[in-house]
Amino acid sequence: MAPPAGKRAKGVQIFRPFIYGTTARPFNDTDNPRPVGVSPDHTHSWQVFVKGVEDTDIFYWLRRVQFKLHESIPNHLRTIDAETIIKENETSTGGKSGKKPQRAFVVNETGWGEFEITIKLYYESKSGEKPQTLYHHLRLHPYGRNEAEKEAMRTGGEVIAWTYEEQVFNEPYEEFYKILTSGVRDKGTPAPGAKGKGKGKSTFAPAVSSKEGDVKERSAMIPLTTRPGQPFSRETEEAELKRLREAEEKVQQMITSLNKTVKAKEEELAALKASNKAAAAGSAAA
Repeated sequence: MAPPAGKRAKGVQIFRPFIYGTTARPFNDTDNPRPVGVSPDHTHSWQVFVKGVEDTDIFYWLRRVQFKLHESIPNHLRTIDAETIIKENETSTGGKSGKKPQRAFVVNETGWGEFEITIKLYYESKSGEKPQTLYHHLRLHPYGRNEAEKEAMRTGGEVIAWTYEEQVFNEPYEEFYKILTSGVRDKGTPAPGAKGKGKGKSTFAPAVSSKEGDVKERSAMIPLTTRPGQPFSRETEEAELKRLREAEEKVQQMITSLNKTVKAKEEELAALKASNKAAAAGSAAA
């Protein structure tokens, strides 16, 4: 692919948050029955996805995602195009259907085993960015750092393995910079004059502070607080930073304690050497 024409925005770094991962549910006779035609060996339904935080639009910078599944799965290489999703949204959400537009790159499947999924990201052509590869382990069974976390997953009925990530664009080309910084608006509202790949009028909005609350479209904002279906927020970020600070303090305490122990042992060793030296000197004099 030829690099885009134009200059780069020197000294500029822009990031966009997104989420990727899997959600799995065991089959049961009540709310998740095994579909007709699905192998009786399959124990779970699951999906792998790449989406914006709080389902905000990411199609303006991420144009295609390729999911490489286990080779035993038919058509194990799945490519999802933003253009196709956008066209389907225009068809299915039109009129009085009331159907919510799809805002993510998603693959839905069923199976019985866990494996690593390769996720390849393809960016807007105006970015000039090379495709990037992520790796994610499909989880079908409850997991966690302790039994309480595992039990919470069992009770919730879903095995959620999501990862928060930030895509960083260093010194983007000026045309792509305009795409990234145009049209900041309330979540779920269309971009004025924009359609498809973001062509149309460029609407520059004033900078929006994350302290105002709700996440905005085409921004780097994440929610202030955690809520059902949204595990990533400033609140969880602060909780994680607190956990890391506490761990750092604990490590420092361990280092201090070990240093004291080492110093005491060194003093003990020095005393023993002095005692041995004195004993040897006494023996020699005798």
